[in-house]
Amino acid sequence: MTMKAIEKYIQEKTNFPLKDLHDMPSSKVTFEGGAHYRMEVPGIENAANFEVLVKEAEARKVPIHRVIGTVGGSAVLDKQELKHYAQIGADAKMETLVNPVPTRAWDTGKQYGTPEGYVSGMRVRGQDNLYMWLREVSRCIDAGIRGFLIPDEGMLYLANKLRADGVIPADVKFKVSVFAGHGNAVGAKMLEELGADSFNPLADLSLAMFASIRSVTDIPLDVYMSIVDSMGGNQRHVEADEIARICAPVYFKFEPGKNECDLYNAWHDDATLNHLVKVKVRMAQVCKEWCDDSDYDLIFNDHTDDLAIPKP
Repeated sequence: MTMKAIEKYIQEKTNFPLKDLHDMPSSKVTFEGGAHYRMEVPGIENAANFEVLVKEAEARKVPIHRVIGTVGGSAVLDKQELKHYAQIGADAKMETLVNPVPTRAWDTGKQYGTPEGYVSGMRVRGQDNLYMWLREVSRCIDAGIRGFLIPDEGMLYLANKLRADGVIPADVKFKVSVFAGHGNAVGAKMLEELGADSFNPLADLSLAMFASIRSVTDIPLDVYMSIVDSMGGNQRHVEADEIARICAPVYFKFEPGKNECDLYNAWHDDATLNHLVKVKVRMAQVCKEWCDDSDYDLIFNDHTDDLAIPKP
């Protein structure tokens, strides 16, 4: 009897689906400018790496709308390079979101790195670390950056209040990282209500799961089309048109490689990063070709008015 009451409440008093949507309906939402999907390239760790991305995108004639940069922390860039980084994004008209400081994989707490401690998630430990995150956000805003990667709902709550109250610019955007670990419609709605401008669901969700998330929120989903081997190595290029149809507005996201620590720790190999940038843009081109060949009439364009482009 209790389960019947729970089902009745969810169906009549909320807009959450009771189960995943296995009929996988087409999304009724698009980006401003009408596009169903856009391209996101993460792991642009320094200015030289960013320059390689811009050149490769131009060479392949594939618009890259969003860059997720400094996954290992923008705090490892000096002020001059950080400003140059912002200028590259501004000149290329690419939305540029950065991760301000090293997160749980690299700070002084090691619980997350133990065999069982990984289940504790990538949340920020303590107010001191949160304060350092805010200091680096301030430095990035001064350099012209207008977007940030956030792995923590509490941090999102505070950052959104700072934005709403005019303490930080109103045009700053917040993207919730996959490391926050969300993968269902209720979590997606919560993030939207906390102020997320987009969020990265878990990388291994089914199309039906994506459909259930899209049914309750209008913010863009950031979906891995390729992910590092250590997190599963999923390659979803052949699903590109279905993901665009179901998840729109959606950022296709590309992150090939062995593991996050090798790619994004402070001692990363620039040659490897520069090679992977070219791989990522090629993957974006392949996914676009899948969508171009689809019968779904999917729209892809270079609209930029709603992007958090740097203002150096």
